[in-house]
Amino acid sequence: MTLSTPSTTIPPALASGPAEPRPRRKGRPRPTGQKVFAVFNGIILTGFALMCLIPFIHIIGSSFATPGELATRNFVLIPREWSTAAYQYILSTPTIFRAMGVSVFVTVVGTFVSLVLTSMMAYALSKPQLPGRRYINFLVIFTMLFSGGMIPSFILVTKLGLVDSLWSLILPVAINAFNLVIMRNFFQGIPASLEEAARIDGCSELGVFARVVLPLSLASIATIGLFYAVTYWNTYMHAVLYINDSSKWPIQVLLRQVVIVSSGMNADATAVDVVPPAQSVKMAVIAVATLPMLAIYPFVQRFFVKGAMIGSVKG
Repeated sequence: MTLSTPSTTIPPALASGPAEPRPRRKGRPRPTGQKVFAVFNGIILTGFALMCLIPFIHIIGSSFATPGELATRNFVLIPREWSTAAYQYILSTPTIFRAMGVSVFVTVVGTFVSLVLTSMMAYALSKPQLPGRRYINFLVIFTMLFSGGMIPSFILVTKLGLVDSLWSLILPVAINAFNLVIMRNFFQGIPASLEEAARIDGCSELGVFARVVLPLSLASIATIGLFYAVTYWNTYMHAVLYINDSSKWPIQVLLRQVVIVSSGMNADATAVDVVPPAQSVKMAVIAVATLPMLAIYPFVQRFFVKGAMIGSVKG
């Protein structure tokens, strides 16, 4: 019996050498419907962007306009003649700097306190083994729909001795229920295996939270921090209710005073001989109060969409 050796057949592709790369196909042209939708979508988004941008340009332009131009033109975008009299007027007194300092303190300290308390509570509520977790979550959601009201809150702040204290602008709003829910949902999306590995390596629960969970949650923390910073910077109602000392007014309350009684700072105007018109002073104060948030936003904007979407969808 003879064994026949099977014949090996060489594929034509290998026999002829390495195949030449195929030329890339040109992308298919988009259907007409998609092109129309893209153009229509661009027009709509551009319109909304202009609706948000034009009022701010009007504020900046009016703050640099001369008194004569403000008297003759109702809507100023780009002034014909530029004048810095309004900024010299409001910056010639310590009032604006004191109010800015109060707002910066409340924003920085309040954001830090809120992030610490919110992240710790959200981490605890993200654990299914927490006793009474469902009831605590229900109470958190309940506060989003119902609150005690202005009078009980004022009585509580008064009994705690926080009237005329900057802490009255921080502690009553230290934890926001909406931000807490977003951060809790984000923590629930972190794999439990990472935390278990850290515990096996000897980390305590606080160590797992500080060394594993927080570094993985920078997007969510930056987003929630921006929410809190904007809220503290725009503090108005609590300052009106709890702060009686004018030296502790934040920038928003000072802005209210300028808008209502723009001549209230005339007695402090020492560096400028001619007082600019009230409209120009109002616009200048609004610009000064808005610029800090605009300067911070570009640094956290790349975390904003990612953190908000992940925290609001998962869980």
